[in-house]
Amino acid sequence: MTGTGSGARILLVDDEDSIHLLYGEELRDEGYEVVSAKSGAEALGLLPDVEPDLVILDINMPGMDGLEVLRRIKEQRSDLPVILSSAYPEFKQDISSWAADAYLVKISDLTELKETVRRLLGR
Repeated sequence: MTGTGSGARILLVDDEDSIHLLYGEELRDEGYEVVSAKSGAEALGLLPDVEPDLVILDINMPGMDGLEVLRRIKEQRSDLPVILSSAYPEFKQDISSWAADAYLVKISDLTELKETVRRLLGR
């Protein structure tokens, strides 16, 4: 491990394979354990067993969208930090996104994502 992640477990929820590859590789390089889910329903099913330290959650997914998943996660674990991630900045104006601990627009430079993860995990 080259990073500062100290083995914290991150649940990455996104329907795009490219995001799982890019984010997963970058976060593992930082020393985090990354568990992937391709849908909101899969993420909610994994939540009790995985016991993540942080969730990175896409908003625009087929089936259950990220805002609904966010609501359900916070019902189960209000203390669990959640970063909403979207290609669309306008979701930030949606009041239901305000329950998230951070909101990031997807870009290829993951500096802001990694800094936000470190801040929310207190590292």
